[in-house]
Amino acid sequence: MLLIMAAILGFAAWCDLATRTIPDRCSLALLAVGLGYRLLEGPAAAAASLGVALLIGVGFLFLHARGMIGGGDVKLIAAIAVGFAPSEVPELLFAIGIAGGILALLYLGLSRIMPKPAFRPQAALPLRVAVLEAHRIARRGPMPYALAIAAGTVAAGLGA
Repeated sequence: MLLIMAAILGFAAWCDLATRTIPDRCSLALLAVGLGYRLLEGPAAAAASLGVALLIGVGFLFLHARGMIGGGDVKLIAAIAVGFAPSEVPELLFAIGIAGGILALLYLGLSRIMPKPAFRPQAALPLRVAVLEAHRIARRGPMPYALAIAAGTVAAGLGA
């Protein structure tokens, strides 16, 4: 399950990095994978995970309403929580938080030292995204938090 989730999260992180949006299909796919995995342990396990994911979603909606986290990030975290046992969710959230802190420190540090590169529209897509990201970092724009969500989820999944 972790390999499938990591692949979906990798795509979500790339989309967030390139466009600062996370496709809904990523959250839906993670929800389906997680629910299928939890159903293997029984309907009660799946229901418990769905309940915890709903609570997490509602809790993160308050952060979204205050502009502290994006709506796509809220959906992504709630969908991921479905694939984890309720007892594993605190570790998941902690790992995502630590990864987010590392990402924030990285972006803060880079914003102080990174020169603004020239944009070349004819360049390959990864280079264009890198140049655009350098501009975002220099002006201290929003971070692609799906990177932290992906890293934290993989770390929590490997620890479980």
